Amino acid sequence: MEGVSVRKIKKICVFCGANSGKDVAFVNAAFHLGEVLGKRKIDLVYGGGKLGLMGCVSTVVAQHERQVLGIIPSAFTINNLVGETCGKEIKVATMHERLVMMMELSDAFIALPGGFGTLEELFQMISWAQLNIHNKPIGVLNINGFFNGLLSFVDHVVKQEFITPRARKILISATTADELVDKLQAFRFEPDPALSKLKWSPSSSQKEKLDLTLRL
Repeated sequence: MEGVSVRKIKKICVFCGANSGKDVAFVNAAFHLGEVLGKRKIDLVYGGGKLGLMGCVSTVVAQHERQVLGIIPSAFTINNLVGETCGKEIKVATMHERLVMMMELSDAFIALPGGFGTLEELFQMISWAQLNIHNKPIGVLNINGFFNGLLSFVDHVVKQEFITPRARKILISATTADELVDKLQAFRFEPDPALSKLKWSPSSSQKEKLDLTLRL
């Protein structure tokens, strides 16, 4: 990456399935992503628990003695539904509060294979970047072509002029963890000139609540 300005990424939020999926390559890739984060001294933010790919990534990052933070809705902790979080855990009341906290506490976002929840988290972060709510890089780890159909659909939406070519650049993709992290570090946000005029800031009460949660 000679000659390319590299952003400092200390914490990456990973969205992925609470299942392991059909292809063992998904599990292997999740373990490898944990290795890459650990070796690069990058901490992990994730959805909590130890199920599926979420458990694979978090376990390996913790083994490298990096900080692991699970942000989990309280409803999921009843009857130990998702298993014990590998690392520190913050309980929140709603799914939206969880996603907002993930955005606030992370420097970048990676999506591994997953279902509706993973896709919702991914596209919410993309939408918020488009609206200039944050300017953090977002990427998918395209293991064995898992996201090929999704990426093709997004390109189709660009051709139909519902997504601008500028906004399309928000979504990064790579086939290996090292390549993806390199691309996240090299990412330069280019906000839409009109949307860049939007000013977003949480209310003082929301800030106080977040600060209190983190202290606890």
